[in-house]
Amino acid sequence: MDLQDLKKKFIKDELQITEDYGKIFTFVDFSNVNKWFQNDNQDWENKLLALDEKLSIDLEKLKLFVDIFSERARIYYGENPKNQKSLSFTYVMRKVFGKRDVMTKDIQKIRHYFETGEHIPDKYVETDVDGKKFIEIRKSNFDVEISVDALKMLEHYNTFCIFSGDADFVYLNNYLKRKGKKVIIVKGGYILTKFRESADLVINAQNIKKHIAKVEKQKPD
Repeated sequence: MDLQDLKKKFIKDELQITEDYGKIFTFVDFSNVNKWFQNDNQDWENKLLALDEKLSIDLEKLKLFVDIFSERARIYYGENPKNQKSLSFTYVMRKVFGKRDVMTKDIQKIRHYFETGEHIPDKYVETDVDGKKFIEIRKSNFDVEISVDALKMLEHYNTFCIFSGDADFVYLNNYLKRKGKKVIIVKGGYILTKFRESADLVINAQNIKKHIAKVEKQKPD
């Protein structure tokens, strides 16, 4: 066993991913994952970030990490077809994960109108033609796509691994377990009890920060 194999074994043991999990397929809900460290003020060595620094997901590190325990990894990303930065990010994602395993669709823009007495933030507020204030929320849910893909690939894996804290996957997790599959959840922050209980193993993103995150400079608003 060479040094690289020893490192992989150490990480798998650290995560408690035993041989019982068999062949693992991983599904990454990037819109969820991308928010995991946005409020962190420390890196993986507990070093305080500078005021102009932030943590973000490193796609290459994420892919290398997932490959340690997964036979296959598929990532889901909501892109803005009118934004060159978003399109460029999709291009990089396809280079890292492979074209067949990057699933994209256009993000949806939903207006949230403020009610009387509700706190209105200083940034990103717009006003419609009637003078009502709102912020535009960008959403791109992949619950259906991930569930369909997981079912289509059912005969090819022993364990379904989902990178997401979205409790909408509870029904899918429970269905897969009834079919004899194991379930691993990799989550950031708090998750509902029913979601936690639908998994055989839950991994906290804070414990794998060094494997999937990077420090980068924040751009001024």
